[in-house]
Amino acid sequence: MRRIDRCLDTAELREALACHYSVRGRPSIDPELLIRMTLIGRIYAITSERRLCEELRYNLAYRWFCRLTPGDKVPHHSTFSKNRHGRFRDAGVFRQLFDATVRRCIGEGLVGGKDAAIDASFIEADACWQRKTVPGYLPYVANGGRPVREWLSDQGSVSTKPGGSKDFEGVSRTDPAAAWSARPGRARFG
Repeated sequence: MRRIDRCLDTAELREALACHYSVRGRPSIDPELLIRMTLIGRIYAITSERRLCEELRYNLAYRWFCRLTPGDKVPHHSTFSKNRHGRFRDAGVFRQLFDATVRRCIGEGLVGGKDAAIDASFIEADACWQRKTVPGYLPYVANGGRPVREWLSDQGSVSTKPGGSKDFEGVSRTDPAAAWSARPGRARFG
C-alpha cells in the first residue's frame, strides 16, 4: 500500500467532482477517501462493501492508506452505491483515474503506450437466458433498467444484432451488452 500511496494522485478527481459538492447542508464525504477504499477492496479482493467498511474500522494499515485517524468514522456501506451509481458515474471518475494512471506509467517508462493486450476469457454475465427478447423489442420491454437504457442510448439503433452467436437472435433484458456464447460448456450470456 505504501508503493501505491506514493503513486496515487487524486488532484484531478477533486477538480472533476467539484461541481457535485453542495455549499449548504451536510458536508459530503471526500471522494479521495471513497477511491482509496475502493482500491483497498480491489487490491485485497474484498468484494463486499459491508465487509470493506468493517475491515476499515479495525485495520490500521487500511486506515493509514485512507488517511483516517483511529477516531475518524468510516463511511456507511450504502455511501459506495450512491456514489458509484451517482456522482462517480456522472463525472466519469474511474475513467479519469485509469487514464491518469496510464499516462503516468507511460511517462515513467513502465509501458510503451503502443500495444494493447486483451484478455479473451469468458466472464459469465449476470443475465438469465430465460429473460431474453428480440433486439427490436428491447425499447418496449416493461421495466427497462439502467443497463438497458444506457445500452440503448449507446447503440442509437437496436436494429443490429448484438455480438455473439450468428444463430441466436435474442438479447438479454437485464444486460443487453452481454453476448450469447456456447463455450465453454453450456450456452449462456457472457
